[in-house]
Amino acid sequence: MTSIESVTLEVPDPTVAERFYANAFDLGTRLAVRATKAPTAGFRGFTLSLVVSQPSTVDALLTAALDAGATTLKPAKKGMWGYGGVVAAPDGAIWKVATSAKKDTGPATRQIEDIVLLLGVADVKATKRFYTERGLSVAKSFGSKYVEFEAAAGHIKLALYGRRALAKDAGVPEHGSGSHRILIHGGAAPFTDPDGFQWAAPPTEG
Repeated sequence: MTSIESVTLEVPDPTVAERFYANAFDLGTRLAVRATKAPTAGFRGFTLSLVVSQPSTVDALLTAALDAGATTLKPAKKGMWGYGGVVAAPDGAIWKVATSAKKDTGPATRQIEDIVLLLGVADVKATKRFYTERGLSVAKSFGSKYVEFEAAAGHIKLALYGRRALAKDAGVPEHGSGSHRILIHGGAAPFTDPDGFQWAAPPTEG
């Protein structure tokens, strides 16, 4: 295992979710949905970030998401790090769309440069060690605050953040219970990490 090939979001209504994601972000084979009735409440302990090239593209994707049925958690705005905003999909998954650029250099597009799955974890150092022992290579590390792993081209990046810090970044309370409602695909053998996130082999087509 070296990186995440795709993720499956577990949702109450796959038809609604598929329509939303096709209209909002159109991530192709990197995102799938499947039905679930697993109970969940509050923050599910993860966010998905879409990294783009410029502010107008952030606005275009957030507008498409809102038009498709998302709700705003944090309106898009400038910050020290760049420009971005956060929305919740109709299924409850939290999405951040952001860029490190503060000015546009061309017309808005819908092109996504990177997808990052951020896991809110209880112990960043311990979970970092867990994943490096399973073959992931660290790209960035800021002590016990944040870790980002390398990813193959076209794959989803994995990053670790403290649960409280990630919830604050998303604009939601940190408390939550029940299912994470996400399945991560990137290894030959299934496993569950220290914070209860489940990994499995990539789904087969057909």
